[in-house]
Amino acid sequence: MNIALLAQSDHSQGGGCVAGIIQLAIFAVMIASLWKIFTKAGEPGWAAIVPIYNIIILLKIVGRPWWWFILMLIPLVFIIFAIIVALDLAKAFGKGVGFAVGLILLPIVFYPILAFGDAQYGGAKKAV
Repeated sequence: MNIALLAQSDHSQGGGCVAGIIQLAIFAVMIASLWKIFTKAGEPGWAAIVPIYNIIILLKIVGRPWWWFILMLIPLVFIIFAIIVALDLAKAFGKGVGFAVGLILLPIVFYPILAFGDAQYGGAKKAV
């Protein structure tokens, strides 16, 4: 009985290790992408790895006031503001609404495209 339980725990730990490596790889890609996006926008790249400050810098890049960060702490409001920031980020780099949808739904694909592709920062675009 104990041998069966021991064997089960060994298999589950191996799967957890693989999942952890995948999560770490995704984290590294996203950090590298944000670092490059910040650099393209004329901001320090290291700001991408500083919690809270990275959101404030991202808001600066897209032309939104810093105090939006406070509103983004509200759970359901965060979703709406995150969508607006993604739309503004796409516009700031000369991309359209379709690209912004990609930033929202598949960030692991679209943030690296924005960071390492040929997109140039054109400044924050204000809504008319």
